Amino acid sequence: MRVLFRVAVVLWLSTPALASEVVQIVHVGHLIDGLGGAPRERVTVVVRGERIAEVLEGFRPAGADERLVDLSAAWVMPGWIDLHVHLGGEMSPSSYLEEFTSNPADFALRAALHARRTLEAGFTTVRQPGDMAGESLALRDAIRKGWVPGPRIFSAGKSIATTGGHADPTNGWCDLIVGDPGPKEGVVNGPHEAAKAVRQRYKEGADFVKITATGGVLSLARSADAPQFSDEELAAVVRTARDYGFHVAAHAHGAEGMKRAIRAGVTSIEHGTFLDAEGIRLMKERGTWYVPTLSAGIFVGEKAVIEGFFPEIVRPKAEKVGRQIRETAAEAHRAGVRIAFGTDAGVSPHGENAKEFRYLVEAGMSPLQAIVAATSSAAAVLGAEADLGAVAPGRLADLVAVGRDPLADVGALESVTFVMKGGKVVVAR
Repeated sequence: MRVLFRVAVVLWLSTPALASEVVQIVHVGHLIDGLGGAPRERVTVVVRGERIAEVLEGFRPAGADERLVDLSAAWVMPGWIDLHVHLGGEMSPSSYLEEFTSNPADFALRAALHARRTLEAGFTTVRQPGDMAGESLALRDAIRKGWVPGPRIFSAGKSIATTGGHADPTNGWCDLIVGDPGPKEGVVNGPHEAAKAVRQRYKEGADFVKITATGGVLSLARSADAPQFSDEELAAVVRTARDYGFHVAAHAHGAEGMKRAIRAGVTSIEHGTFLDAEGIRLMKERGTWYVPTLSAGIFVGEKAVIEGFFPEIVRPKAEKVGRQIRETAAEAHRAGVRIAFGTDAGVSPHGENAKEFRYLVEAGMSPLQAIVAATSSAAAVLGAEADLGAVAPGRLADLVAVGRDPLADVGALESVTFVMKGGKVVVAR
């Protein structure tokens, strides 16, 4: 990237009053539009304010009052969407103790650091299915106001669990402090409390609902795959969520809990490690999205062999999931299940989200299919197709560029050279 361009970007960003007025002429050498079509060569993307105004064939010259962005040697795509991140933390041997030694402000400040890393890695939008302390709700609003840099955030606030379930925040605590958390804390028992928990998320300003339909890997409980919601509880969650315009994402590893959630009408299954043939059939029938989070499964599988990295109750679960999750994703893809991109970053390291592209390709997707999973497919999960997921007129001007052909070498997506979010350049290398 030319030095003069980089200087101009800095001067422009230092005068925010002008940002919405400027017209940018982006010369794109190779365009992957996010909709699955063949790449186009020598394209001009006209950005007016925060949105794309036109996509033209050839390199249209910039006018006297327009700013030229030269990506004529780059491969350009829509800004990527990661549907599963937890910005407030990052897994380490000290993570479990930090729940007792960190304050909500600590989680929020660390989330801001991780948000910046995520944005600079090319992810202009993320979905956070579960907070430690409401940090992603506050961070979402701070990013919208321009207080801190970061991706656009869709937040579930606190995940919803059953007593002792994967998102029960008191699992593993001693009797003196465990208490009896309820719907406000995201713990429910019965349909009435399930509905109340959804309404509480609405009150707190969430964008969608996340439930833990089965046990989980990292919670301090024995099972990773036992079903943890009844059919009646799931029906109450989905019905109430629809009343408030929410979609429902379901954490699920075990086949039975997963199938209950699919039948109840959840939008997406997260992880899906032990998805079986009946579950695949149900997902295809109902159009349920699958978000495999291979990055997290591979990470926990690798760390499970390190003594002391995880508590002993967690290690066998992590090893089992790490061994299975790639084959499940491969089988789901072969069967034609709709797959969207998510990493579970916060388990795996933030800023390394693009490794998921490589893992998806290893599971059988083409590089182009993996890119679509992180663009138009992910936008469809969010119900945000009018704004996100494609380089097309009317969409938000979110662009990411790499220096070599990612369709020939998917690893190119791990070396981002340019990021634009809502018409503002945030990375120009």
